[in-house]
Amino acid sequence: MKIAKTLVMAGLLAFVPVITASPAALAQDSAVANAAAADSAPAEATNATAPVAAAPATPAVAAPPRMKPTEGIGMPRPGEISLQEQFSPTGQQARWIHDALLVPVITIISLFVLALMLFIVVRYRRAANPTPSKTAHNTILEIFWTVAPILILVVIAVPSISLIAEQYKPAPKDALTVKVTGYQWYWGYEYPDQGISEFVSNLLPPEKAVENGEPYLLAADNRLVLPAGRPVKLIITAADVIHSFAVPSLWVKMDAVPGRLNEKSFTIEKPGVYYGQCSELCGARHGFMPIAIEALPPAEFDQWVRSQGGDPAGNANGEASKTAAADTAPAASRI
Repeated sequence: MKIAKTLVMAGLLAFVPVITASPAALAQDSAVANAAAADSAPAEATNATAPVAAAPATPAVAAPPRMKPTEGIGMPRPGEISLQEQFSPTGQQARWIHDALLVPVITIISLFVLALMLFIVVRYRRAANPTPSKTAHNTILEIFWTVAPILILVVIAVPSISLIAEQYKPAPKDALTVKVTGYQWYWGYEYPDQGISEFVSNLLPPEKAVENGEPYLLAADNRLVLPAGRPVKLIITAADVIHSFAVPSLWVKMDAVPGRLNEKSFTIEKPGVYYGQCSELCGARHGFMPIAIEALPPAEFDQWVRSQGGDPAGNANGEASKTAAADTAPAASRI
């Protein structure tokens, strides 16, 4: 009897390690067995199941050198009280209306009203006019002060309506499309037709801005690169709160609203660097959200697109193109 019990206990003890083994240990044993089987397999079978090695990526084209800004061009000047010099057709039209029409009209009206008030104060003061007139109506005067403002408004309205129509005219079919997204507190730029994925643009540190010869609070690490002389269409939106994309020297200002796509089209007439800022109070770092546009000649812009892995012809489409662009151009930084 004792011999039988001893044999039973010995058998149970022999199976205990197998029963108590952890799943990880079992998996490890299975992996070891598989590896051994793979080692013993013929070399031809291993080569047949191995993934095909990816072809080496073509080296990215070098980006054009970062353009240096010109003092007073595309940025405010010290002591300046007028509009900035304009470098888009719409901006030039707007500045003409301001300088040649609105300012003279406002000046003439202000001087006329001031002169009229001074005349009344002197002519009809108590000492010079002890017996005041009781005249209640003057037909000619009433016609004049009704018709004259109407004529002034008509003169102002004709070019103003033309400017409004020009500002909201749809972009032509060959326009470059760029998606602009406002974030707290930086900008994101994407070129969907060229296959360039979104990159972000942040404020440059003060020492870096000085080193680059750029105005602090306006300089950005990654600029929005655009071609000069070609129509541009911006699709503007926001990811969190309302922002406003504004570049005064190009007469560009459009709100970036979450869940909404606003469109702004313009043409930059001259290569250069043009600065702007977010113009909608958007949070604690609203004042540190600059916009820097680098307008390049068409050939240099095509070179920049290639340096980012994009297609200058605008034929890129689908996720594959965007992925390839991201792989060949890890960042748009040109600090």
